[in-house]
Amino acid sequence: MSHLTTRDVPVEVPHTTLLFIDVQNFCAVRNGTEFKDLTPEAFESQLGWFFGQMEGHVVANMQKLQAGCRAAGVEVMYTVIRNLTKDGRDRSLDYKITGFSVAPGSWEGEMIDALKPGEDEIVLPKTSSNVFVSTNIDYVLRNLGTKYLVISGIVTDQCVEGAVRDACDLGYLVTLVTDACTTYSDARHQNSLKAIKGYCRQRTTDEFLAEIAALKR
Repeated sequence: MSHLTTRDVPVEVPHTTLLFIDVQNFCAVRNGTEFKDLTPEAFESQLGWFFGQMEGHVVANMQKLQAGCRAAGVEVMYTVIRNLTKDGRDRSLDYKITGFSVAPGSWEGEMIDALKPGEDEIVLPKTSSNVFVSTNIDYVLRNLGTKYLVISGIVTDQCVEGAVRDACDLGYLVTLVTDACTTYSDARHQNSLKAIKGYCRQRTTDEFLAEIAALKR
């Protein structure tokens, strides 16, 4: 693909992977343990907009993406915040400072019920904010023949944005699905989309699903 002069090219289904980032019980549901120390007032102040977006349309769009990609034959992959050790000694320094510790085998380390992985779909535990830093995802994607990486997840201006930037630098053509990710305010979400526009194509859920549907005709 070295001859390309634009990122605005349609995906090739056999060489495309959809990646969901951190849509797990730890941080993507209201009773997630990331929020256990917040008072009801602080929860609403800090997370009310986020969960309004998640419950209003973001999770529904993620489900549409998951179903549409499965139907089209696109590989579907997941990454979750989850330690490799019970005591979390393998976590990044940043996660230790932040206090993120999700034990292997725990409810917190599982994808939310609405996005349960299929029996033969890959789930990669990560111990830093960037999936390309703390997992072997690049190795796995290359073994799968992936050239096009489609990204959905939370939160836009942290783990999602980091994955977009690194995937681009590693030579993948990245599509960010703008209405299948979110963060803690509209301003943060929009600022992140603007900041990473030069690293990826940006499509809505319906736009991307229409693209892969057209490839089947």
